[in-house]
Amino acid sequence: MAVIAQSHYIFGLRTGVANNLCFFDEQTVIFPCGNNCVRYNIDQRWQRFIPGTERSQGMQALAISANRRYLAVSERGERGTITVYDLQHEQSRKRKVLSGGDVAVQEFVCMAFSPDSKYLIGQAGGPDWILFYWMWEKQKVMATVKATGVSNPINQVSFNPQDNTQVCVSGSGVFKLFRYAEGALKQSNFLKLESQNFLSHTWMSEERVIVGTDTGKLMVFESGDLRWEMNVITKPTAQDAERSAERQMEKRKSEDSKTEGVSAFLPRVTAITSYSKGFVCSAGLGTVCLFEKTEEKDVYRKTREIQIPPDPCSNEPSLAERQEIVSLCISPSEEILVTSTDRGQLYSITLSSAEMSKGERAHFEFLSHSFHSNVITGLSICIRKPLIATCSLDHSVRIWNFENNVLELSKEFQEEAFSVALHPSGLFLLVGFSDKLRLMNLLMDDIRTFKEFTIRGCRECAFSHGGHMFAAVNGNIIHIYSSTTFENLLNLKGHNGKVRAIVWSTDDSRLVSCGMDGAVYEWNSLTSKRESENVLKSCSYTAVTISPDAKSIFAVGTDCTLKEIQDCQILREVAADDVTYTTIAMSRSGRVLFAGTSIGTVRAIKYPLPMQKDWIEYQAHSGPVTKMVITFDDQFLLTVSEDGCLLIWKIIDKEGRGLRRDKEISYAEEILVTKSELEEKNQIMLELKTRVEELKMENEYQLRLKDMNYNKRIEELSEKSNQEIESLKTKDQIMKTEKEKQEKIHREAMAEVMEKHSKELQDFESTSNQKLMLEYEKYQELQLNSQNIQEDYERQLKALEEKQSHSLEELTLFYESKLQEKILILGQSQDELQQQMRAFDETKKQMEEDGDMEIQDIRIRYERKLREEKEVNQRLKGETGIMRKKFNSLQKEIDDRNVEIERLKGEQHKLHVVIRSLEKDIVGLKKEIQERDETIQDKERRIYDLKKKIQELEKFKFVLDYKIKEQKKQIEPRENDVKDMKEQIQEMEGELEQFHKRNSHMELNITDLKLKLKTAEKELNKGTQRVRDVEALVRRFKIDLHNCVGFIQEPKKLKNSIRELYSRYIQQSDVVEIVGMDADIQREFSRQREHLEHNVASLKRKLAKDTEVHRTDNVKIMKENVSLIKEINELRRELRLTRGQVQDPRSQTAINKTIKSSADLRAPTAGESPPASLVVRLNFEQEAERIIQLQRVEIQRLRQEILGQTHCLRPPSTAKLPAIVT
Repeated sequence: MAVIAQSHYIFGLRTGVANNLCFFDEQTVIFPCGNNCVRYNIDQRWQRFIPGTERSQGMQALAISANRRYLAVSERGERGTITVYDLQHEQSRKRKVLSGGDVAVQEFVCMAFSPDSKYLIGQAGGPDWILFYWMWEKQKVMATVKATGVSNPINQVSFNPQDNTQVCVSGSGVFKLFRYAEGALKQSNFLKLESQNFLSHTWMSEERVIVGTDTGKLMVFESGDLRWEMNVITKPTAQDAERSAERQMEKRKSEDSKTEGVSAFLPRVTAITSYSKGFVCSAGLGTVCLFEKTEEKDVYRKTREIQIPPDPCSNEPSLAERQEIVSLCISPSEEILVTSTDRGQLYSITLSSAEMSKGERAHFEFLSHSFHSNVITGLSICIRKPLIATCSLDHSVRIWNFENNVLELSKEFQEEAFSVALHPSGLFLLVGFSDKLRLMNLLMDDIRTFKEFTIRGCRECAFSHGGHMFAAVNGNIIHIYSSTTFENLLNLKGHNGKVRAIVWSTDDSRLVSCGMDGAVYEWNSLTSKRESENVLKSCSYTAVTISPDAKSIFAVGTDCTLKEIQDCQILREVAADDVTYTTIAMSRSGRVLFAGTSIGTVRAIKYPLPMQKDWIEYQAHSGPVTKMVITFDDQFLLTVSEDGCLLIWKIIDKEGRGLRRDKEISYAEEILVTKSELEEKNQIMLELKTRVEELKMENEYQLRLKDMNYNKRIEELSEKSNQEIESLKTKDQIMKTEKEKQEKIHREAMAEVMEKHSKELQDFESTSNQKLMLEYEKYQELQLNSQNIQEDYERQLKALEEKQSHSLEELTLFYESKLQEKILILGQSQDELQQQMRAFDETKKQMEEDGDMEIQDIRIRYERKLREEKEVNQRLKGETGIMRKKFNSLQKEIDDRNVEIERLKGEQHKLHVVIRSLEKDIVGLKKEIQERDETIQDKERRIYDLKKKIQELEKFKFVLDYKIKEQKKQIEPRENDVKDMKEQIQEMEGELEQFHKRNSHMELNITDLKLKLKTAEKELNKGTQRVRDVEALVRRFKIDLHNCVGFIQEPKKLKNSIRELYSRYIQQSDVVEIVGMDADIQREFSRQREHLEHNVASLKRKLAKDTEVHRTDNVKIMKENVSLIKEINELRRELRLTRGQVQDPRSQTAINKTIKSSADLRAPTAGESPPASLVVRLNFEQEAERIIQLQRVEIQRLRQEILGQTHCLRPPSTAKLPAIVT
């Protein structure tokens, strides 16, 4: 095959794998993703792939050796295997494959390498739970042991870091230490810990192990015995309790909580690992604690808490904090801590930054990006940008960039997302949610909805290649909408089952769909007609694609075959070998087909389709492939799966080169930004600039202050240092004098000690000489004794040699005589042997003769038997021929039955696949049924309540029927009156309708007039603008004319200047146009004037009618006003009378006098002061004026109340009267 696919990049993490994260070196981590192990470089962000084995049922555990050279991968299957890879090899080649040997093992749940990387232990799964101990390079099982019982699963196994022969095993109620000795693993500790569930452990030293439990306890064992224990969190906070409670509700909806009270909220220590300063462990949901050694022995102190931060892209940011830590791993230099969670996310933190931020909680960061944590249901790409859109059942929609392998955007929603489609421009997104289909804008940092369509649970949607239309599936109907007007252009009906896939042709003229009813239809996207169809009811189709020339359709389904359909007929059919194809895609060049299978593999099939099974199969995902897309330049293949992973493949030829592009595609860099966000960002930038300037000023000011302070401090310190130097010099002098004194004392003491030493030395020499002389004398004596003993031994040795030679001569004589006797006996026995041989020959002859006689008799007897047997054999041969015929017929029947069984098995497999797809549909339908049951129950309750009300109403009905009968008797005479009234009402309704018509006609006229008024205003504005322009021209002309007048005495200059004026301001064309325009303007003006006069006259007539209507109301209001004014005048008179009665007679006479002499008092001099009577008069006038003001205010208030009452009583003339209900 000329075209192949190569793994390029993957987004995701496979959950459910023990120890699923480990460091290869300082910058490279290894984790499982799909059916691969990924080597990911944190700095350079490249990936290398280690593919899993074929036909495996999934990875179970990882383990890396202590020297970080070997990686062990456990895979589940009919026979569980452990594959060891050499990581130093460029392609991470496979070294060895280990299995359980004669023991039937389906899986190994956890593994560990020995410290020297020569041995490997693997814990097999239930129900046997056998622990294997291998020398893995020789594939030799050194020992096995049953680690636990059926009801106590094992969670972790490990080697002692200093001892290859000691192994630790922990699990539910299990903590055991085994030692390898004499070819067997023997348990070295015996503890009863059945009540504890040990989730993780780590070795701190050669004898110490720290173990974490599901109740938040850390237990320390030394030499297999429990030394002490502590809680990882002393007291659970309210937030931790809430998190744990929510997690418990999520995980144990159907189970009863075993723990009570506070124990239900205690954190689970699911992962623990050691490093040089102490150890790191998980402390409940989303929390990791650092513990360090203290100066006290066997004591560890918690120094730091690190938490998973909330996700800002989620609609519930706290969900990220409630993830459970699955594994922890520290880099070789102990700089970086990485962790994985149960929701398939990877986080990291640098330990140095965590230690620096003591006093406040540190937070993890994503190791690369956030991944999907559930089944990916939708996948789409665009043309103008290198973007990938995915949606998942985790309620999130994510936008990826396949050019630089980053996550561009991510957002979570309230509902599950089933399908997604990117607009070819890359600026819009279509997402099918469980409640609605939403069209969204892809903004710079957000995904925002701007249009919703009422399509529930849209499982498939797709934009056309031109982007002007999009198709959406609603059950078995396909709706086609316009992307610009959002109108429903077409509804394609014809499928009897749910539509599972749709695809547009290259020119957007056709749409191909396939469904669970076994139908593949080709629709005309302009007329909604069916161009072609192919129905195969025995197959439920899951995916379809179309060739670039739109001549061939390729479909896959539950019958495990790939079909090529042309002209409504199946042209070719390629079997898939016991796996089901789930999705399919064809390259734009038409050279190769890619198909995804139900076991997660991807197959590359060359086109035209081969007659034989010829394809290349790649290990890709750990679950069925749900969607598959090829980019528009044929450079990349994209696949997503139920395992939540997005895998990007590089499409290359066999020589390793990428496919040749027809056109070089340059991707667009434009993005959508809302005006408000742009203004906000500009405002923020301005604020930040001003803030930066302020900070610069503040910093400069602070620096100046600091310089001044430091200069002062330097001066002070220099003074202090000078003083200290002087004090130190004096101290130095004192110390020197003391030193001289001490040297003198030391010399004297030294002399005394030397004298004592010389005396002791002389005494010691004399004593030692005496001892040495004594020892020398003893040595002389011992030497004499040894010489005597040696001479004795030599004499004894000579005597023994003489004795031995004498005994040897005697023995030789004795055995020679015995030898002569034996020779004589041998001669006699030979004579006897010859006699016996003769006798034997004679007896042999006699026996041969007797034997011949017996053989003759036996031959005769057996020949007779042989004849009888032949006869029996002939009879049996006939019987066997009959039996052989029966056997052949039975064998044919058995073969036919086997063929039938094989056929039924194939049908059973197909039915199983159908059942699985139907089960998924059943789950969805069950949800709908539950919702409908709830609505039915509500409706039944309402029906029950209504039935009760009906019973009560029936009772009332019986009573009311009787009353109605009596009322009917009384009503009959009144019915005639009612008929007359109805006729009058109908006449009034007719008049009212005419009134409404007139009113609507008037409203139309008003709107026309308003429009005309607006146009007139516009023309008026234009006219004013023209007037302004003319005025400016006139001003300029006046100035130029004034300049010409200056030449009034000089005729020639005056003539020239006037000509210049004429040429500057007047042109012949303008004169002609002005004359023509004046006539047109006059005609238009007269026509407009007539029209406006006509409208004014009609409006005057309407105004006269309205004034006549309002005049009567105004007259009534005037009458009421007159009566109110009369009342006010009467009140004024009463006020004056009362004021006159209040004034005393003296003041009254003074007032009269002042009135008489008012002429004299009107013009007082400046130096005189006014008399007291004038002050009184002024006060009275001021008081009267104030009262009048109050009365005026009261009158105004009453007028407003009257107007308000009249408005309430009389509706405005333009309002419509309500219709009369008969």
